[in-house]
Amino acid sequence: MDMNVAGFGLGAVVGLILALTGAGGGVLAVPLLVFGLHLSISQAAPIGLLAVGLASALGAALGLREGIVRYRAAALIGVTGMLLAPLGVQLARRIPNPPLMAAFACVLGWLALRTWRQSRRSAEDSPDTALTRSQLPCVVAPDAQRLTWTTACAWALAGTGAVAGMLSGLLGVGGGFVIVPSLGRYTNISPPGIVATSLAVIALVSVGGVAGAAWQNAIDWQVAWPFTAGAIAALMAGRQIATRMAGARLQQAFAAISAVVAALLLARALG
Repeated sequence: MDMNVAGFGLGAVVGLILALTGAGGGVLAVPLLVFGLHLSISQAAPIGLLAVGLASALGAALGLREGIVRYRAAALIGVTGMLLAPLGVQLARRIPNPPLMAAFACVLGWLALRTWRQSRRSAEDSPDTALTRSQLPCVVAPDAQRLTWTTACAWALAGTGAVAGMLSGLLGVGGGFVIVPSLGRYTNISPPGIVATSLAVIALVSVGGVAGAAWQNAIDWQVAWPFTAGAIAALMAGRQIATRMAGARLQQAFAAISAVVAALLLARALG
């Protein structure tokens, strides 16, 4: 198959996942490039990050137009992540491919397990949700429709950005699988707002990783552009069907795919 066609198709898978979940697209981008185009982790990481970053930027822009992006929270998380992403890029270029692949498999396996458990949970399992919400560090004020900032809120969001940024540079992931659950845990932002805010953060965090990789001539642009075009096209199409998909079923499907990909990556790393 032509490399451009294959790259476009693989990128489309990433964009669709981003549109439906706001997370997970980045963490699957690298395995798709590894198995589909036979790249190493260090070669695939910046390409995946470029595609996820540009697709997320588009999704975030649409979210801003709809008024559902918490841009101050996104800015704090994103800037913190941008500062640490280049450090992750440097580490990735110094770690041999097998242990890096094994680390990626472990991250993906953990994500699959957590997503599966989350899909099995229902809102009825938490009868005192209202009390918990009132004690969250980051709360959206009903009157102002914006986050009420506290020191605890700032630390929680900055910590989220630090983890997302390091993983972004090291493994080429957007960090959405860290950002989305963190926003769900520390804030009472609505689910659509969490997805849109996550996309904004991913776009910001990706800048640091992509810039670091480009500076070190670590991006194969002939592979990167078709892959990125596929991701952007699929994200636009996926937004039209995102509201019609069942959340629990979608999470379970993503968890199953992630578990299979994690097992394949681990087998390759050990083999």
